Amino acid sequence: MTRYLIRRLGQSVLTVFLTLSTVFVLVRMAPGDPAAALAGPNPSTADLARIREQFGLDRGLLTQYGLFLRDLFTGDLGTSYSFHAPALDVVLDRVPYTITVSLSAIALTTVVAVPLGVWMARRADTKRELGANVLTIAGQSMPDFWIGVMLLTLFAVAVPVLPASGFTTWGGLVLPTVTVAILQMALISRLVRREMVAALASPYVTVARSRGVSTRVLTWRYAMGNSAIPVLTALGTRFAAMLNGVVVVEVVFGWPGVGSLVVRALETRDYPLIQATVLVTAALAVLVQLLIDLAYPLLDPRVRLGKAA
Repeated sequence: MTRYLIRRLGQSVLTVFLTLSTVFVLVRMAPGDPAAALAGPNPSTADLARIREQFGLDRGLLTQYGLFLRDLFTGDLGTSYSFHAPALDVVLDRVPYTITVSLSAIALTTVVAVPLGVWMARRADTKRELGANVLTIAGQSMPDFWIGVMLLTLFAVAVPVLPASGFTTWGGLVLPTVTVAILQMALISRLVRREMVAALASPYVTVARSRGVSTRVLTWRYAMGNSAIPVLTALGTRFAAMLNGVVVVEVVFGWPGVGSLVVRALETRDYPLIQATVLVTAALAVLVQLLIDLAYPLLDPRVRLGKAA
């Protein structure tokens, strides 16, 4: 276990470092000039030159990368061009909002999608299951922004029972959570249905059924027990993706999370802010994947981390 953890931590650090280095190069190759974005309308050549010199943008790419690495290992990701504050501090102030909506969305997804997937599996190839399949396909097909706008129009405008934007009260969490969770529920319920259909048709379930084991035990202990790892993997992967910022939902609902911060950083070509955002979100995603791997032996004793079972 210890060797496995050390190896995984090394791989995680390398993954984050390579991701950050790739983003460093790509944002500087992308069209647009941060100096022009900061200088405002009709800047003079002298103003642009002064801004580039102030932020070190007049230096070569390799020189900028060398300085970036030097500062990275000291925990300094630079000063945000638009916020005039340490970029890492700006991102860390927004992370709790993204984690809050991601946790609430994945919790809602788990509570709804897992029982729904089990229900669909136990009624596979019936008319009722067909109706549930249509609903999940529809949920999987609708874009996040359209769902968000429809929920906003219905529950914040037509029937104003929930806040339209921001996080001034806990009621402001409802619409973003539901918007994010609808797609996840559709995906996870279909995955649970597929895994459970295969598990319920397995020989060990047939033998257990012939010995008089109750349907509830067959479903939740035997079949779900063997389907838990792929379901957990899918839930963890979706959660890690949410931590990168649910950009569309945050923009629609004015949610002060990482996603809306990324949009602003890209608009202003705020290189330090983009790099700080990538570092934090990549580290969180890698941490979630590591925790999922560590949970495998708890769900299935046959799994042995770092070696064959």
